[in-house]
Amino acid sequence: MLKRFIPLLLLLISNSLWAEHFELLPYGDMDSWVVRYIKESKIIGGKTKVLYAIAPTDTIRGNIPFEYGLNGNPWSVSNAYAKAAGVDKTSGTTSPERRGDGFCARMDCRLETMEVMGMDIKLQIAGTIFTGKTYEPVPMKGASDPYSIVEMGVPFTRRPIALQLDYKARIEDSNIITKAKPLAGCKQLEGRDYAQIYVYLQKRWEENGHIYAYRVGTAYEQIWYDIPEWVNAHRIPIKYGDITTRADYKDYENIGYNTFRAKNAAGKMVDVEEVGFSNDEPTHLVLMISSGRYPAFTGHDGNTLWVDNVGFVYP
Repeated sequence: MLKRFIPLLLLLISNSLWAEHFELLPYGDMDSWVVRYIKESKIIGGKTKVLYAIAPTDTIRGNIPFEYGLNGNPWSVSNAYAKAAGVDKTSGTTSPERRGDGFCARMDCRLETMEVMGMDIKLQIAGTIFTGKTYEPVPMKGASDPYSIVEMGVPFTRRPIALQLDYKARIEDSNIITKAKPLAGCKQLEGRDYAQIYVYLQKRWEENGHIYAYRVGTAYEQIWYDIPEWVNAHRIPIKYGDITTRADYKDYENIGYNTFRAKNAAGKMVDVEEVGFSNDEPTHLVLMISSGRYPAFTGHDGNTLWVDNVGFVYP
C-alpha cells in the first residue's frame, strides 16, 4: 500500500510545483477607492464635483492635489483636478460601481460640457486606468496636452505568462467619433472607437537625460463590440521577445504604436523611446485599460468598459 501511495504523492507534489497561479495587482480587486470632493471655480459654475482614485479607502474634501504612487500603489486614473489660469476644473470618467459584495472599475467615454462666460466648451474624454502617476494640479499646458503630466509605467521585474481580469463592455455601433479639445471647438469625424487593454513589459535605462527601453513582453486586446455579461478570469497571453515574426503578430503590437513619458533622473518629463525588442528581464510595467483607443480629446461618447480582479498569471 505504501509503495503505491509514494508515487501518487510525488506526482501530486510535482503538479503543484508546476501549477499556474494567479496574483492580483495591488488594489486590483477594485474594492478600494479614494473619494475626492473638489469645488470648481465660479466662472465655470462653482459646483462641487466628485473624483475617484484607486487607492486605500479614504475621503478627501477640498481642492487638494492627489499624490499617486504611494505605498506601492501602481494605479492612476483618467480623473484629474486641474488648475489652469487660476480656474479650478475637474474631469471624471472613471468610477467605482457596485458588483456583488464589492466594486468594479467603470470607465466611460464622455463628452463633457462646461459653460465659461456664456460659452459652452466641450471636452471628449475616455475613462482609463493605468500603471503610473498623474501629477496634479494639472497646469494650463497639461489641460491641452494630458500626456505632459502623466508618467506611464511602474517598476516591475517579473515575467507573468498572461494578464487576467474580469470584464464587460458597451461599445457604440457608430463610425462617427468626436474631437473636442479645450478652446479648439467640437467636430465630428469618421472613425470607429473601441476599448483596449494592453501590457508592455519594458527594460528601461537612461543616457544623457534620455530614457530608452527595450520591449520585453507584449499583450494587447481590442474590444470592438458589446460584451453585456461579465467574462470572468479572461486571459490575455503575454508574448516575449521579438514578436514581429509570429503568425499572430498585429501591427498595433509593434514598438512606436503607443508612446509614453516618464521622469528622468533630473525630474524632467521625457519620452520613453522604445528602440527594439528583447528577451531580457523587464524593469517596468505599462498596463493600460481604457474605454477608448484614440489620442486625448477624441473618441466616441457612450463607450463604457468595466473591469475587476486585475492581475497576472505566473507559471
